[in-house]
Amino acid sequence: MSDHYYTNQPNAAHDFAEFDFELKGRRLRFVTDSGVFSRNTIDYGSRVLIETFTANNLPAGALLDVGCGYGPIGLAIAATSDRFVEMVDVNERAIDLACGNASRNQIENVDIHTSDIYADVKKTSYAAILSNPPIRAGKKVVHAILSDAYSLLMPGGTLTVVIQKKQGAPSAEKKMQAVFGNCEILTKDKGYYILQSVKED
Repeated sequence: MSDHYYTNQPNAAHDFAEFDFELKGRRLRFVTDSGVFSRNTIDYGSRVLIETFTANNLPAGALLDVGCGYGPIGLAIAATSDRFVEMVDVNERAIDLACGNASRNQIENVDIHTSDIYADVKKTSYAAILSNPPIRAGKKVVHAILSDAYSLLMPGGTLTVVIQKKQGAPSAEKKMQAVFGNCEILTKDKGYYILQSVKED
């Protein structure tokens, strides 16, 4: 149990890996480790979310990456936009890696720190919240990410998540529809759904 990627302090022995990956047209270098999600490469769901998401037409303000892991989503968005991105994860090992990866790629428009979902986020409103939620942590955690995002979004802000159909995308879509009054499927790709809700004015 203590070795799951969604725990605070994984006990797995360190096993570092390093690779380059092109995201949104920019090649980034990542160092990963055991005890974090998708340590060997950028997982397909995160890739689809990164390529689908755009900060265009959002209100002015910071973005929030919830469950950032070693950083691919938040760092790719920060590296290819002028937005400030706050990145949080409950996993301290993942946060250490994400901080290192930000430095490694000279990405400075980020604030990376531990937080159990939204417990320790630093702002009261965001232009957008993104997440590849920790499905294995259970439906309660995933749905907390979805429902609690509403109060942290500014009017016109968006919640964008990636979830596989077989791992609860239809349930998540219903939850987002119930919370926000809207939910659009932006993309379907190899069973991954990119779901987006807008906090209406």
